[in-house]
Amino acid sequence: MNTLEFTRLPELEFACKEAMNTLATNLFYCGDNIRSVMLTSRYADEGKSFLTLNLMRTIAGLGKTVVLVDTDLRRSRMVSNYGVKFQPGHDKGLAHYLAGICEMDEVVYQTNIPNGYVVPIGREVESSLQLLSSYRMAPLMDVLTQEFDIVLVDTPPVGVIVDGLEMAKYCSGALVVVSANRGRKRDIAEVVRQIKKTGCPVLGAVLNNVEFGTFTNRSYYYRSERYSSYYYGGAYGDKK
Repeated sequence: MNTLEFTRLPELEFACKEAMNTLATNLFYCGDNIRSVMLTSRYADEGKSFLTLNLMRTIAGLGKTVVLVDTDLRRSRMVSNYGVKFQPGHDKGLAHYLAGICEMDEVVYQTNIPNGYVVPIGREVESSLQLLSSYRMAPLMDVLTQEFDIVLVDTPPVGVIVDGLEMAKYCSGALVVVSANRGRKRDIAEVVRQIKKTGCPVLGAVLNNVEFGTFTNRSYYYRSERYSSYYYGGAYGDKK
């Protein structure tokens, strides 16, 4: 298997680590049938890639095998933000596989995060929906859900382009990342409605980029249709 290294993994504050632990645990409570989870948002730059990567790190740290599939083929920041370093001559990714340039085993990389694997985009493309609609996507997702304990799918913002809805068809659950004090409730509700129309259940929402010092009660409430919990501590979150 090919390998790659994340050279710029962010050091998380204690509150952020606890939030990630809670989120990971609550995903497990959703049931054994939740094996592939997409993370999306209404707008760009709400921190979904930050959350996806660190959720992968957290789940891997709990002893589960987890693979992160980067499907933001037009505007991925995974490589640049986190300093992804490929082996010389081994830099193919999802776009190459979907275009028929390489095979499935060439785009799944073991990372320097124990139990953590990733399918990078390989290269940015304009015809992203055409590629994500390829007949080659379903076999890839089937194999990944069989070989790994959980598959995390980082998608483009559903409220911006339709690519995320295409990926929802292959996922058993979705998390919507919502940046604090940004956007309208009806816009977020529309994102939830669109995802549900694909048949993918929305497991809940993650409130990101919270400045706890601005609140009288220094905690925020994580609400889901199936679970809820309190996160305590300082602000956390990052731009994509």
